[in-house]
Amino acid sequence: MIPSEIESYLHSLIPERESVLLEMEQYAKEHQVPIMELVGIEALLQFIRLIEPKSILEIGTAIGYSSIRMAKAVQDVKVVTIERDDERYQKALYYIKQANMEEQIQVILGDALEVNLEQSFDVIFIDAAKGQYTRFFEKYEKLLAKNGVIISDNVLFKGLVAENNTENKRIKSLVKKIQGYNEWLMNHPDYHTTILPIGDGIAISKKKR
Repeated sequence: MIPSEIESYLHSLIPERESVLLEMEQYAKEHQVPIMELVGIEALLQFIRLIEPKSILEIGTAIGYSSIRMAKAVQDVKVVTIERDDERYQKALYYIKQANMEEQIQVILGDALEVNLEQSFDVIFIDAAKGQYTRFFEKYEKLLAKNGVIISDNVLFKGLVAENNTENKRIKSLVKKIQGYNEWLMNHPDYHTTILPIGDGIAISKKKR
């Protein structure tokens, strides 16, 4: 992971966000809603700009923070995002309206393992229940466009994947699942994957030709 002094320095260089994003960041902090760390999402947005997707699928909306930021990063991109928690779904709709992004972002209420979509996507962004990452990947990678990219967040899980020494049984089990996902992903016969120690760890998977 990035040393704290480096992360603080990078934070100081990030341009000020617009008011609705600052409000969302504060809401997430106060209500313990997991949204991407600033350094991590800035890296994600740069990847998105380089890819220049026309369509993005996000698994795990939360309150819509990353959806809004991705939609603002690339002109004319359409974002479909899935959230199973009704309260967060309603909050996402509210913030998306506040950000005037309703035409670009479609929020689906439901369990991502049960939702069925038919369209293809240039980018698939996985940021939901960490213990289900492999299932999310397997379910949705069939919707990936020919030159598409799958991005998985939180794959380093605050560094615990490197040394699973926690006494908490639930956390220990979750760490093992993320470790298994990372190993499965890095050895996937159809994808080239790189894991970057940015934010809480970002895996970028590109389909092999």
